[in-house]
Amino acid sequence: MMTYTTQYTSPVGKLILASDGKKLTGLWRAGQKYFAATLTEPPMARDRLPVLIAARKWLDRYFAGRPPAIADLPLSPAGGEFRQAVWRLLCQIPYGQVVTYGDLAKQIAVRQHRPAMSAQAIGGAVGHNPISIIIPCHRVIGANGNLTGYAAGLPAKIQLLTHEGVNMTRLFTPAKSTAP
Repeated sequence: MMTYTTQYTSPVGKLILASDGKKLTGLWRAGQKYFAATLTEPPMARDRLPVLIAARKWLDRYFAGRPPAIADLPLSPAGGEFRQAVWRLLCQIPYGQVVTYGDLAKQIAVRQHRPAMSAQAIGGAVGHNPISIIIPCHRVIGANGNLTGYAAGLPAKIQLLTHEGVNMTRLFTPAKSTAP
């Protein structure tokens, strides 16, 4: 399957958007951890592809402070059933709000009829989200307000949360970070 890409210059740096021609399959900050990990072959630049144009317009609205709906874009993130379930939960986190990895673990456990779920397993799925910003993995924080685990780096996570108006006074950067 052919993959098409375009670039977008954002306040958090250069973004790379990817598509299968019909749906958005990736959005990464250039150079981020797991950058383009789901691509199976070298992509072809295609700036005028309708889905990529729509994604750039979505980002224009987002960075202008007008929260666009995730449902406005056709998304197709590549991943197994567990990761897909976690990414669907990420899409339910409202703009300007945060949840913890533990909160997501509890929700997944309930949905899967399990007594418990590991917050670390959730962290793995969140960290491998191939469509960052749109599938808002930056809205997930550690216990007690710990800003950890963002593949595009903590400065970008802080910038995105601040942009969305999240109250940052109760959040903190860990002394030893797991993110770049």
